[in-house]
Amino acid sequence: MIAGGAGTLGRRIATDLEQAGNEIIILTRSPRDTLPYRQVRWDGKTVGEWRTELENAVLINLAGELVDRRPTTHNIEVLRRSRVEPTRALVEASNECAQPPRLWLQASSTAIYGDAGDAVITEDSPIPSGPPQMPGVAVPWEQAAKDAQAQRQVVLRTSLVLDTDTPVLDRLTKLVRWGLGGRISHGRQWVSWIHIQDMLRALRFLIETEVTGVVNVTSPNPAQNATLMTELRRHLGRPWSPPAPAPFVRIGAAAMGSDPALALTGRRCIPTRLLDEGFGFDFPELSGALDDLLGEPN
Repeated sequence: MIAGGAGTLGRRIATDLEQAGNEIIILTRSPRDTLPYRQVRWDGKTVGEWRTELENAVLINLAGELVDRRPTTHNIEVLRRSRVEPTRALVEASNECAQPPRLWLQASSTAIYGDAGDAVITEDSPIPSGPPQMPGVAVPWEQAAKDAQAQRQVVLRTSLVLDTDTPVLDRLTKLVRWGLGGRISHGRQWVSWIHIQDMLRALRFLIETEVTGVVNVTSPNPAQNATLMTELRRHLGRPWSPPAPAPFVRIGAAAMGSDPALALTGRRCIPTRLLDEGFGFDFPELSGALDDLLGEPN
């Protein structure tokens, strides 16, 4: 059962798990004829007849609005509420189950670690108080799931997922093709990322094992922004581009209705729990991941 499963990532997860032999149920506010899975309607706030679907299920809670928006007080509240309210409804429903979910996979984000500079971040790293659109959203999201009745719960602190035909990679490749593929600001900010196939494999791995608690779902080799932009230019056959100073990034983000902190801040996250459990990455290096997604450079 995937709450918020109608989005891009939810559909990729649903397809992958169905191909692995699972029955998929999408919990959604707006059922779509284009989705080939059974869909159950909910309002994302209150417990309804959908509660029975939770009985002994594997629940993947992805519910929440997209984060790429201006960090106004109103928008941050929208991000927070769109995650906390559905999670509380799911928790209430789980407490009414005769057989609670056998596994609760709770989505979260490595953004919970804020702007961490050069520090190496593991699951045991401290959580800062801000920025408000990062830990200020992710912390209450995680806390909302703590009282859930489930046989096992895993919190998925997921990094930037690299995949084709998604807003993040599409925007980056467009900027590079437009000649705006230089490093952002000083370029030293760390980008934690994971190839879509490794993210999907990690989910299946966590379903099949007995891991509990917080897991960083990210590649073991984060890259600095300057390296990311260099690799994108190389893969797309574009020449050197001048850097984008921080004030320019803030102006551009405001014009696009985006959050400049997505580009100007960074986190050097390591998937310690996955590595300790023996999970192996198919795409541990950024260059190999982009080879697969964008094609090898000529």
